[in-house]
Amino acid sequence: MNVKDFGKVAVLFGGTSAERAVSLNSGSRVLAALKRQGVDAHPFDPAERALDELRGFDRVFIALHGRHGEDGTIQGVLELMGIPYTGSGVMASALGMDKWRTKLLWKAAGLPVPDYALLNADSDFAEVEEELGLPLFVKPACEGSSIGITMVKRRGDLAAAYALAAKYDPLVIAERGILGGEYTVGILGDQVLPIIKIEPATEFYDYEAKYNRDDTQYRCPCGLPEAQELRIRGQALEAFRVLGGRGWGRVDFLMDEAGNPHFLEVNTSPGMTDHSLVPMAARVAGIDYDALVLRVLALATKG
Repeated sequence: MNVKDFGKVAVLFGGTSAERAVSLNSGSRVLAALKRQGVDAHPFDPAERALDELRGFDRVFIALHGRHGEDGTIQGVLELMGIPYTGSGVMASALGMDKWRTKLLWKAAGLPVPDYALLNADSDFAEVEEELGLPLFVKPACEGSSIGITMVKRRGDLAAAYALAAKYDPLVIAERGILGGEYTVGILGDQVLPIIKIEPATEFYDYEAKYNRDDTQYRCPCGLPEAQELRIRGQALEAFRVLGGRGWGRVDFLMDEAGNPHFLEVNTSPGMTDHSLVPMAARVAGIDYDALVLRVLALATKG
């Protein structure tokens, strides 16, 4: 598309979720990339402006992360307004934000996921530790950016990890630790980007490792044999489409010691910061940051 064909574009970033700081970073970079290429792009922070002010925009680039931006709510508003927007629709966005329901769908489709248990205040934490084994990971079901996640390594620590996760979401998941490596796969339209292997200097890929540290190592090419990588990339695309994903996204998975993937979650509005993974994989595939932003914007649809 000619950049003029995009019309007046709103870049949505900021918002009210626990991932606001990351979204401000992503959105400011997206906005700058669009402006560099002559797109009539404007910043729009839903935390500071009424959504009704989106009327008059021809297209929206969603750079919001977390609740009210990545969970189907803003997508529903834009569909009611008839404004094309980037990324997945209402259903896929809502499902992708909910790690538990994502797992249910993936298991039903025959895709591998880590063993897990749902937790509440009345859970028998000792029994969960026994069943899942240690280490295990405890996380809010509907948060991103590793917010509220704890790696439990000692018996008796699960209750405290649950209490932390429950501050962010009433639905909390305990997940068996899969320790053969952390990986991610970017999706861009029908193209599956190269797999990235993530090697944090911390115990796992937590918020600090994602956004604030410079010692996290990213391997792309990831080092897997070509046939294995192609097979997993195919599974990742299936995982994305099972949820109804479209446009672009990112699928995260863990590898066990036997070389088998276990899918974790889908990001339907991936980060676009200087530490973010989709831009990194796109570069390896020959797509620079500015071209990536335009490709994502060109995939915008009304619903």
